[in-house]
Amino acid sequence: MANGAEPKSGGNTKFVSLVSLVAAVGGLLFGYDTAVISGAIQFLQEKFSLSSFMVGWAVASLIVGAAIGTGFAGKLSDRFGRKKTLLLAALLFTVGSIFSAIVNNFTLFIIFRIIGGIGIGISSVQAPLYIAEIAPSKIRGRLVSLNQLAVVTGIFAVYFLNLGIANHGSHAWNVSTGWRWMLGFGVIPGVIFFLLLLIVPESPRWLQLQGRKDEAFKILKKLMGEEEAKKEIGKIDTSADEEGSSIKKLLKPGLRKALLIGVVLAILQQATGINSIMYYAPEIFKNAGAGDNTSLIQTVLVGGINLVFTIISLWLVDRVGRKVLLLIGSALMTISLGVVSYAFHIGSTGTWVLFFILLFVAAFAVSMGPIVWLIIAEIFPNRVRGVASSIASVSLWLADFLVSQAFPVLLDTIGSSLTFLIFGVLSAFAFFFTLGVVPETKGKSLEEIENMWKQS
Repeated sequence: MANGAEPKSGGNTKFVSLVSLVAAVGGLLFGYDTAVISGAIQFLQEKFSLSSFMVGWAVASLIVGAAIGTGFAGKLSDRFGRKKTLLLAALLFTVGSIFSAIVNNFTLFIIFRIIGGIGIGISSVQAPLYIAEIAPSKIRGRLVSLNQLAVVTGIFAVYFLNLGIANHGSHAWNVSTGWRWMLGFGVIPGVIFFLLLLIVPESPRWLQLQGRKDEAFKILKKLMGEEEAKKEIGKIDTSADEEGSSIKKLLKPGLRKALLIGVVLAILQQATGINSIMYYAPEIFKNAGAGDNTSLIQTVLVGGINLVFTIISLWLVDRVGRKVLLLIGSALMTISLGVVSYAFHIGSTGTWVLFFILLFVAAFAVSMGPIVWLIIAEIFPNRVRGVASSIASVSLWLADFLVSQAFPVLLDTIGSSLTFLIFGVLSAFAFFFTLGVVPETKGKSLEEIENMWKQS
């Protein structure tokens, strides 16, 4: 495959994979910044004398920024392109990481967490969308899910980083300085992401819709070979001619169903409680009887399980399909959360809680984690994909905000058992919603998926 040569299949798989990996580094930022707070929060609480509500706000402020970022991401990418929008995300993330680590005022800390969150929000929409628009349909699920693999890699890495920093100094040092290093290290992946984005091409589908047909064809030819590129250009043109550019198209009967699926799955991904575990894992394990150091080690185990089963999902998604994995995952999540709720109810702690939390994380990682982002990236029409993906992603981040803000308060009021029972009920709803409403999109091109909604 030297010098960009094309394989017999007509496409350059190595080139597609390389470009997808670069875009997926955005997921690394996502994972890093959403999970780094889990190790820093106990020290921030002491540093700024935070109430349980303000602890929730310290975590959820990033999510507010992410919701803002997703709200603007679609319009920005439809106007300026996927690549430039991702560059903006990398810049905002880097600025947020630097300044949230050096401030001495809690209000300023929140402001820069929001700025970093805007970058995360933009990246969370644009990275999977960009990959979906360049990937061949047969391996699109695997390549888009690289973004989620990067997310959980970032989460896993930051758990080790937090543990290493926390063990580097005394408790007093962690309260004054350690949490700053945890947050500040985010500058490194932010700068790497920005530099790597400079070498990838723009989305050919976006270029074609802007009338830059020669550029679009050149990129598609490199991605999939000349013959397939010609066919793909024709499909994009036909799709654009039929659909128009108005967001009102999403409210028509077929596409209204697509929007419903995207929004509901996005909300359920967060409402089932995954990020409560990711953000507050050390505190959960402390409530289950673990000491400070033990709870951090168990948190690393959570990150490891998340990573391993996300890799398994990458292997399965284009073989088994999206819907089957969602059904299996949501069923196991429901069972796991039910058992965790019961264990807290009867006061049984330790291995019971750890095992079923790990099972829940594994089930989520193989299903709701990567597949919801994949579905959001692939089910919408070409001309409104950016805006429609933003609507679904805003819903996801708002749900994440509500859960993250409410979780510590729920633990203090109704207790661990009822809190996890609520998550279990929502996981059961995710199972039945998937069973009754969500279609299978495995192996279909983006234009074929669009036609599927027109026929419904």
